[in-house]
Amino acid sequence: MIVFDLRCDKGHVFEAWFKDSAAFARQKKRRQIGCAVCGSTAVDKAPMAPRIARARKKDAGEAHPKSYANDPAATRATELMKELADLRAHVEKNCDYVGPRFAEEARKIHYSEAKRRNIYGEATDAEASELSDEGIEFSRVPWLSRRDA
Repeated sequence: MIVFDLRCDKGHVFEAWFKDSAAFARQKKRRQIGCAVCGSTAVDKAPMAPRIARARKKDAGEAHPKSYANDPAATRATELMKELADLRAHVEKNCDYVGPRFAEEARKIHYSEAKRRNIYGEATDAEASELSDEGIEFSRVPWLSRRDA
């Protein structure tokens, strides 16, 4: 596994783990990597310092790489990730998943052709633009994938 510091087109820096450099390249090309702060998929590697493990001394305890515990940006990013995870759990518990039919279902609800209910799913940029042009209210949320750390 390899960790990269990444930067989105909005300037947010975040960390992501990959199997290898080729896995990063494939995911970047497919726009599968989203900014941990804003969800943008326009990301690239950010300059980073190498992480080199230190040899352990018997009574010195375990050596740790650079700690982000006192880094306000890292702390805020962690808070945002937690809030987005909480939001995802709330949406999944309280809304109906309609998958790629989101735009179609949102229209039916808006035009009273279907029962009014909370839904979530996927919409293309074009579909989202059309919904907005029609005055249909919805929100786009950066959907963080579930990962074990």
